[in-house]
Amino acid sequence: MVTGGMQGALSLSHASARLMTYDSELSASGRPPTEEERLTLPLVPASIPWTAYTICIVEFAERASYFGCTAVFSNFIQRPLPLGGNGAGAPPQGTQLNAGALGLGLQAATAITKTFSFLAFALTIVGGILADTKWGGFKTICIGTAIGIIAHVIMVVAAIPSVLSRGLAVVPFAISILILAIATSLIKPCIVPVLSDQSLVKAQYVKTLPSGQKVIVDPAVSIQNMITVYSWCINIGTFLSLPSTYAAKRVGYWLAYLIPGILFLIMSVGLVVVNRHIIKVPPQGSPLIDIFKMFNVIRLRNGFRGLLKRGESWDSARPCKLEAIGGLPAGYITWDDDLIDEVKRTFKACRLFLFMPIYLVADVGLDNILANQAASMTTNGAPNDLLQSFSALTMIVLAPLFQWFLYPWLRKLRLDPLPVRRMIAGYFISALGMIYGAVLQYRVYKTSPCGYHASTCSLTGSVSPISIWYQLPIPMLEAIASICINFTSYEIAITMAPRRLKSLVFAIVLFMAALSSALVLIVSPTFKDPNLIWPFVALAIATTVCGILNWIFFLDVDKEYQEVVSKGASN
Repeated sequence: MVTGGMQGALSLSHASARLMTYDSELSASGRPPTEEERLTLPLVPASIPWTAYTICIVEFAERASYFGCTAVFSNFIQRPLPLGGNGAGAPPQGTQLNAGALGLGLQAATAITKTFSFLAFALTIVGGILADTKWGGFKTICIGTAIGIIAHVIMVVAAIPSVLSRGLAVVPFAISILILAIATSLIKPCIVPVLSDQSLVKAQYVKTLPSGQKVIVDPAVSIQNMITVYSWCINIGTFLSLPSTYAAKRVGYWLAYLIPGILFLIMSVGLVVVNRHIIKVPPQGSPLIDIFKMFNVIRLRNGFRGLLKRGESWDSARPCKLEAIGGLPAGYITWDDDLIDEVKRTFKACRLFLFMPIYLVADVGLDNILANQAASMTTNGAPNDLLQSFSALTMIVLAPLFQWFLYPWLRKLRLDPLPVRRMIAGYFISALGMIYGAVLQYRVYKTSPCGYHASTCSLTGSVSPISIWYQLPIPMLEAIASICINFTSYEIAITMAPRRLKSLVFAIVLFMAALSSALVLIVSPTFKDPNLIWPFVALAIATTVCGILNWIFFLDVDKEYQEVVSKGASN
């Protein structure tokens, strides 16, 4: 207990020192902007501290290891050991065969991989609560890292040729992905909140640059900038799934899983390096019990619909009104007006996230179908799961261009790319990717020697003459959609959530990925020939509807977002 207290004191002293630096900078060269300045001066981010860059590198290593494994899960589970292969899962050189190991089929591959994704992201709610109430964000990341190392060791053992040849790989593989899901659920909800804690710019201020130009240092743009760097590191890590896919194809799965395990060890090094310097906000206790009691009051007085309304429905739970009316047990009211305002604002933002599972099915939920589609096309030696890595490459290239060129250019034109508008654009772009996927799958069926049973045909090496590279527009369009939707959801969660709920709210964003995995699990029995056109068609329609509904019902969130940023209300 004494050690924890000393660490907390040291962390707060670091924060105090940096806050003094920020205050001195503000008093020397900055002041709150006037209304005219808000309309005319450009918005710029604050500088990113080195501790934040180190956390981004830690996340790079975590995502590199995660996607290095998941990129080869589908083939590992779906396809059997190739005939004439080396026994480690790699096919004979010079054939159109793909890597494989367990031979459980497409439906089993989809079910297992989506169950893994569901657990990894559903359990983030638990990880967020532990971070907010018991361990703090940084300690939770460290515990998740230790657990993840164990998972990677077991996964490599499951892919050893002697284990595969004796049919003993299923059990250790299942154990490894369960442990990896737990590790992910502890790490993911804490990275961005810990990252945002390193930025101490909490409200807009005017700063004069050495050139004499006046600019507004903006907390939201600062968070956007940090999230861009964070997401850039994630996608560099995602792109490093390529070595795993080629290792599975050329050497075998033991190497395909060993490479992510080695990358995961980088996390440990980064956490040790940053440990004494990072700002560690101690756990402040979660107001979840108060929130549930507050929701119960709103429900009793206004019905369940009251939670979705504004104004009087929420005001009915204010302590001053409840004390005047009476009727509640003594000591029941343990919240204040500030918590009501914080939860009301956060709840409104969270309703935006409810549309994300549909998009996430289009983004990552069809990975197995896309890998299966690619296996039915002419690969000429390329792994059938290769092009999924190009989604990450697209984001690596375009995310900085969006943040540092496109968005400032739009602001100059008075077309401020506010969060909800960005998300709406993302839904429509995702729909275009699904339309293209449906047309491509139709062409694969029409040109395959086996017609509408192209998947079965690919197992014997008979494939459509269409090149695998025609798949490229799908991951590219979904990557642009991800910049507009995923990045923006992170920004909304961090900007609009109160400090004591940041990890939990970010976990809610991640939980949407769990819901998307559940959706895929429900419909995965239909993922088979000759029905593989229809998932693309259904998602094209669904993402278009999501964009339209966001435009109709949630544009006002942009206005509240601007108010939060201009007043620094979330902090």
